[in-house]
Amino acid sequence: MRPATRRRLAAAIASLAALAALVVLLFPLYAVIVASFETNSQLFGASHYSFFPSQFTLSNYRVVLSQQGSHVISSLIIALGTAVLTLAIALPAAHALARYRFRVTALLVASLLIAQILPSIVIANSLFLVYHRLHLLNSYPGLIIADASYAVPFSILVLRAFMLGLPRDVLAAARVDGATEWRAFTRVVLPMSRSAVITVALFAFLNGWGDFIFALTLLNGNTFEPVTLSIYTYVGEFSQNWGEAMALAVFAVLPAAMLLIAAQRYIAAGLTVGSVKGLSIVIGDTSCASSIG
Repeated sequence: MRPATRRRLAAAIASLAALAALVVLLFPLYAVIVASFETNSQLFGASHYSFFPSQFTLSNYRVVLSQQGSHVISSLIIALGTAVLTLAIALPAAHALARYRFRVTALLVASLLIAQILPSIVIANSLFLVYHRLHLLNSYPGLIIADASYAVPFSILVLRAFMLGLPRDVLAAARVDGATEWRAFTRVVLPMSRSAVITVALFAFLNGWGDFIFALTLLNGNTFEPVTLSIYTYVGEFSQNWGEAMALAVFAVLPAAMLLIAAQRYIAAGLTVGSVKGLSIVIGDTSCASSIG
């Protein structure tokens, strides 16, 4: 077999494999969208799964639009608050860890890596005890802080990896021109890190928008309720409205999908530019932390 033919065959096989993987990954979303246009009797009365229902209904969406408006607003408040708080903590922290070499830098980076592997339910149970004493249960600030606590370590690592790849000559020139540390950070570092900032802001927003564990643990449903909990309450012991739950799930997916599509260019740049250099330094810092320990 000729090399050119072999390359074309390999490309065709890779394309088919990628298409098959895409179908498998997107089928649950397709199933949710289709189920949102069906009634409970259609969903459970058929003897086999129907890829194209014979009869569509908009009653599920009418019910969701009339009942879930406040819950969508609650999710939006939580997601925006999580993104703002995450950026407020992660940006200066990442700049400090990338710009200066502290003795505890290796330990801090290693701690951030460890924080990434902690299950959210462990953090939620710990925060419940603390929030009970601080009277932060069933409050927007409490839930925003909880969601941000899970997003901040990831954001610091991504931003630090990106900032490590920024040219130091530009920062040095700004300092020579008389810029203070804060002015250099706001006028030089932040504009050059725009892709990474958009990336972590989007991931923090989606973390707050799609949170379920923290909301289930820290809220009792009497004050406010995000969309994720609303979907959960549609399916209970005495009531199972799967069609309405799927319609609300579509509303929950739409903002995330639109944001990801709109910001995909920045996400690709934010996660790749400077990542090789940042990853090598992170690994070096982690090895240093292990040797210190």
